[in-house]
Amino acid sequence: MEKKEKINVLAVQMESAIGDKYKNFDKILTLTDKNITKDTDVVILPELWAVGWACEEFPKSAEPLNGDTVEFLTELAKKYNVNVLGGSFVRENEGKLYNTCPIINRKGELIATYDKNHLFSYYDDSEGTYITAGENPVIVDIEGVKFGVSICYDIRFPEIYRAYRKAGADVLVNMAAWPLSRKIHWDSLTCARSVENQTYMVALTQTGTLPTGAKNLGHSLIYDYSGNILSEIDTKEGTISATLDLPEMYDFRDKCTVLKDIHEHYEVILK
Repeated sequence: MEKKEKINVLAVQMESAIGDKYKNFDKILTLTDKNITKDTDVVILPELWAVGWACEEFPKSAEPLNGDTVEFLTELAKKYNVNVLGGSFVRENEGKLYNTCPIINRKGELIATYDKNHLFSYYDDSEGTYITAGENPVIVDIEGVKFGVSICYDIRFPEIYRAYRKAGADVLVNMAAWPLSRKIHWDSLTCARSVENQTYMVALTQTGTLPTGAKNLGHSLIYDYSGNILSEIDTKEGTISATLDLPEMYDFRDKCTVLKDIHEHYEVILK
């Protein structure tokens, strides 16, 4: 497939109703319908948007890959003629649960999935108690543009993003349910992943208050290949969007070839 020169992305920031996927389906439809344009190529949703971040609820919310959530995303893709990076949902498979991102093309076909590789089980969260970690990073080719997919806690592991860049990623995406209490971490890490890999970055998270009283951060962002913010939103529900100019990014990489300066090995000498 011929590579697109530009691709238009729309990312949806929302507050999820805990354990009420049908209410969340309606909210996604409302926010998408209000903000999508005829030029939109890709719609991106946050982590666990269909069920919310409440680890103890994960077993109750689990469903198979051919369940209601993927069916909804399939209809969303066909309704608006867009590709969908479907955030994530709790997927059940052979007795195990996964935090899974489904990727669907304009025809409503499931073309890839990504299972969250790193599970967050600190500060009273217990994702690892319920969820099985995925084993591999996944790049998905969307109309000739390569998207490197990641979910929330993955952002703390730069190795996965460098692997994506080396594998030819054009756009890095992190879909999260990130807490307000760690705002500095979110802003710093998402920008760093963009800068160090000279790659567009979509950093999308939920907003709103959790049952524990903790708050999701909001503040979703889209960065260019140099860490400049192309679009951002505060704590309100809504969307961010941007046109990603790929030849402009390739030209920048050709002029500033920092990745060629990486050493094959870094052997630390203790003195």
